[in-house]
Amino acid sequence: MSGSRERIVNHAILAVFAVIAVFPMLGVVTQALRLPELDFGNFAEAWREGHFGTYMRNSVIVTTVTVAVSSVLSIMAGYALGTMRFRGATVVFLLFLAGLTIPTEAVVVPLYFDLRSIGLDNTYAGLILPQIAMSVAFGTFWMRAYFRSVPPSLVEAARMDGASSWTTLWRVLVPIGRPAILTMVVLVTMWTWNEFLLPLVIVNSDEGLRTAPLGLSFFQGTHHTDYSLLMAGALIIAAPIVIVYIFLQRHFIAGMLSGAVKE
Repeated sequence: MSGSRERIVNHAILAVFAVIAVFPMLGVVTQALRLPELDFGNFAEAWREGHFGTYMRNSVIVTTVTVAVSSVLSIMAGYALGTMRFRGATVVFLLFLAGLTIPTEAVVVPLYFDLRSIGLDNTYAGLILPQIAMSVAFGTFWMRAYFRSVPPSLVEAARMDGASSWTTLWRVLVPIGRPAILTMVVLVTMWTWNEFLLPLVIVNSDEGLRTAPLGLSFFQGTHHTDYSLLMAGALIIAAPIVIVYIFLQRHFIAGMLSGAVKE
């Protein structure tokens, strides 16, 4: 009976928080669709007037390159720091941790002047490289934790079979670490797609390089009284991340709640 009451209370608390989380989204959808009329014209108008096609393309390019490069670098760095013993490993790991503790606001201004001095402001490279650096800091921390949870006997068995470190990483450890890797990919994708401050500072003169969140901000400035268009634009920007999460939610939850096989 006690267990049943506890389960009911837990479900009630979860239901309350679910309503709190979902209620604002219902308001956004209702406003965008002008319910109960169910008008989808706002989405076409917002897409056309907000130039979201260009902005979404830029976000896809920046996010795809950032996630791909940072994931590969994070896997390799996490493997080295998680399974290998070498002089200075602790110092290197602390440097990665330092990258997690420094907020973007603290470095964005000097970063802009550095990029401008080498001609990378208002370029894709200027948008992508800093976000790769920030993502690798988190990714290395995440993947190191995964590789340290791998049974040492698994790595030793691969080496006894003649596998090199490269083969052990990509043929043995990466396939069984798919939940952890996909969780990292989902998180980095969300953070990169939603990044606002870096594009705002770095892309200051080329409107064609604005990313989706930055474009939405400018769209809001010109349509601040048309709430239906604003809500439609917000849903357009949020849709790709929601779709990514829906398709990868199983792996995401598995990666958050469980680790690799332990002895």
